[in-house]
Amino acid sequence: MVHTPAHSGLSGALTYESDSALAPGTLVRVPLGSRELLGVVWGDAETRTSATGGSASTRATNAHHATAAQPSLLALDDPSHDNVAPAPLQLRAIASVLDGVAPLSAHWRQLVQFAARYYQRSAGEVALASLPSQLRDLSAEQWARRLKRKPKAAVANDAPVQAIPTPTDEQAQVLAEIAAQSGPFLLFGNTGSGKTEVYLRAAQALLERDPQAQILVMVPEINLTPQLEERFRARFAPQWGAGCLVAMHSSLTPAQRLNNWLAAHSGQARIVLGTRMAVFASMPHLQLIVVDEEHDPSYKQQEGARYSARDLAVYRGQLENAKVILGSATPSLESWHHSRPATEAEPAGRYMRLAMPSRVGQGALPLIRRVDMNRQPYKTVFSSHLLEAMRERVTRGEQILVLLNRRGYAPVLHCNDCGWKSECPHCSAYRVFHKLDRTLRCHHCGFTQAVPRACPGCGNLDISPLGRGTEQLEEHLAELLADVRRPDGEPIRIARIDADSTRLKGELERQLAEVHAGAVDVLVGTQMIAKGHDFRRVTLVAALNTDGALFSSDFRAPERLFSLLMQAAGRAGRDATMNLVSPCEMWVQSHHPQHPLFEALKQHDYPAFADQQLSERAQATLPPFSFQALVRAEARSQEAAQDFLNAARDAGAAFADELLVDLYPAVPMTIQRVANIERAQMLIECTSRQALQRFLAHWQADLHGLRSAHRQVIRWAVDVDPLAI
Repeated sequence: MVHTPAHSGLSGALTYESDSALAPGTLVRVPLGSRELLGVVWGDAETRTSATGGSASTRATNAHHATAAQPSLLALDDPSHDNVAPAPLQLRAIASVLDGVAPLSAHWRQLVQFAARYYQRSAGEVALASLPSQLRDLSAEQWARRLKRKPKAAVANDAPVQAIPTPTDEQAQVLAEIAAQSGPFLLFGNTGSGKTEVYLRAAQALLERDPQAQILVMVPEINLTPQLEERFRARFAPQWGAGCLVAMHSSLTPAQRLNNWLAAHSGQARIVLGTRMAVFASMPHLQLIVVDEEHDPSYKQQEGARYSARDLAVYRGQLENAKVILGSATPSLESWHHSRPATEAEPAGRYMRLAMPSRVGQGALPLIRRVDMNRQPYKTVFSSHLLEAMRERVTRGEQILVLLNRRGYAPVLHCNDCGWKSECPHCSAYRVFHKLDRTLRCHHCGFTQAVPRACPGCGNLDISPLGRGTEQLEEHLAELLADVRRPDGEPIRIARIDADSTRLKGELERQLAEVHAGAVDVLVGTQMIAKGHDFRRVTLVAALNTDGALFSSDFRAPERLFSLLMQAAGRAGRDATMNLVSPCEMWVQSHHPQHPLFEALKQHDYPAFADQQLSERAQATLPPFSFQALVRAEARSQEAAQDFLNAARDAGAAFADELLVDLYPAVPMTIQRVANIERAQMLIECTSRQALQRFLAHWQADLHGLRSAHRQVIRWAVDVDPLAI
């Protein structure tokens, strides 16, 4: 597969000739125009006579950064051309073969082909985007020089072998089920129940049984990688060596990513730990896939090929006969539904549900306290009772987490006299006020300006922040707790972790290390601090401004809110000894404390919440009881974007009616303008996944055909199984 210009209209695989037959999956470099690009031999080599003079030809595929507007590949040897008058076919020769790299396996190519077909992209785009950038960029000469380098000697591992904890009864039962059944498994374990230990033991049993076995462990975000990598390395490096584990995520340098990919591709690396991109890692002996925090939306790619790494992990497990473990304390409603037990009304789901409701040791789930903000004075940030509880915890040397899922100092800067607000001139959104550098920054297009000295509308010098973000919360807490002292008499330390405070390389790891060491007393942050971290000293969690998602137009908003709050609550009480002084707590401030979501949260009752949400979705025929796709269009005007989508709707209406697929009218997106580009979307819905896929595959030709009549459209993209509508 070969990268071709997006405007060319080419699709499929290009055909090149080779002096020798090449195995499918071989990496090659091929000429395209005046450039030379990386390609993957995709089909079986064929023998041609008239076209190639008797030499063997091969199909090579490549596409990186293909746009959504048009596919970038062309099948020059399409059988449909067989009836055309024969003409001499001038094939270009493959420039070189990447020596020293084994061909990509048939299973890997099948995974790529499935992802491309299901998510409506080209196979070349998916295939080449999943390979390390240095494989694409290095010339044949540079690659040859790299092969001659002597590999660095493995660093000796002097760390002592750690004692492996005895599994709890629940862990032992779960591990026995995993060993006896084929899966896929949904490991539903409360925060602190020891899911990671289950992953470690399942991986260890596999490695001890099979000298070639490989394990893929996926986490939703990069900030969760170091902590999990440390635990896996401590467990496995003493026995299998320091090189037994490699990481795969976007923070690696190109050279690091290439080295790690080659280690996995060769089978040298036994464990690959990575984010969603790792689902495409080439692992020829893959036997176990772990998807930790499987509910997290970060597993859904939002650019290019919009794939779900969690769903592809399940497919890859079936493809390669590897066991798949999806782990979470708050599973996605789709996974919960797929793991349902059999009833008289419906059969059991496709997944096997494994439960671990108890925390390891004597750890107890935190007590949930709800604060009715309607009874608090106007503009109260922290209720008096919550503030007093925070004071008590800090004076005893305990840690506190404060969750506010909004970064910056304030979401809006405004003028009370004329009503001016800090709107972004390029987006239909407000610029956020950041006090530390005195800027107004758009979090959508990045446009940044210094804070004006006076209101741009009327000249009023008194412009003020509206609402609050984590910066303001950190500052406000410092004022409220200025007189509080740590047990050693030192002033308390308040830290903030969000996307702004961790922009510099290594800053997140440094701040987390300080929290783990006890140097931080109060940690303020966004959702970055709410999931996956094992903070042993945290005994109180406070959640502010939680009501926004309760009445959102997005039907997934309550699910995301419940997951965030329950995950945040799980950071407290993980060390049983901290509960000896007083029970650990989570305080939730809300204007709607009696909402059913908070009732379920108070009982730590995810099954009750999930059943209630699934009942509502079944009545409204929403996922997982139906299947959706979105078509998004971008243009210089909203009218042009919607015209394109409505024309596409008209073009596909007849076939959609035949398949019982619903096509809704085009509407503006929630944030309809970003960087001066207008955005619109159209929802497609069907109760049959197969019918929806048939329609989308058939509809692609209509979408491409409309481009000539709608030249104002900059790009369009299909998003299958969207998470945000």
